[in-house]
Amino acid sequence: MSLTNRAELFATAAHGATGQKRKYTHEPYVVHLREVAGLVASHGGDEAMIAAAWLHDVVEDTEITLDDVESHFGDDVAALVFAVTDVSRPEDGNRATRKELDRLHVAKGPPRAKTIKLADIISNISTIAAFDPGFAAVYLPERARVLADLTEGDPVLFEKATKALEDARAVLAKKQT
Repeated sequence: MSLTNRAELFATAAHGATGQKRKYTHEPYVVHLREVAGLVASHGGDEAMIAAAWLHDVVEDTEITLDDVESHFGDDVAALVFAVTDVSRPEDGNRATRKELDRLHVAKGPPRAKTIKLADIISNISTIAAFDPGFAAVYLPERARVLADLTEGDPVLFEKATKALEDARAVLAKKQT
């Protein structure tokens, strides 16, 4: 079985075990993972990048540890997952402080990880703007700051993420009028 197929099964099982759903659409969480992995694959991602795209939220959202990812998928995939995983904890301060720590962490990541993060932003941004304008008012400026640090990722995904942010801002502006 290929690395990406193993990652898909592993991530699907890990997120499924928690009963995790997409926050606003209530779809199985695997829908988001599939979208992120598909974007990475369609924009030249290598096998480790696609596997990491499937696994990008397992450390944050499930009982899976980075050591588990490394033992099942190797150093390269684990390093990519680490580069896109939020490192802040509640004890680090308020949301602004935590998100700044997370932004600085992803900014240090390699271009391959930044490509995964771009796909993640694309997958998340429009849904949040459409379903939760109150949170989007906080979330969109945070994503804009992160996006500024992702220029080394895939250039086409960077443009798509920039466009998704602009579109989400337009949706939010309409909802606020």
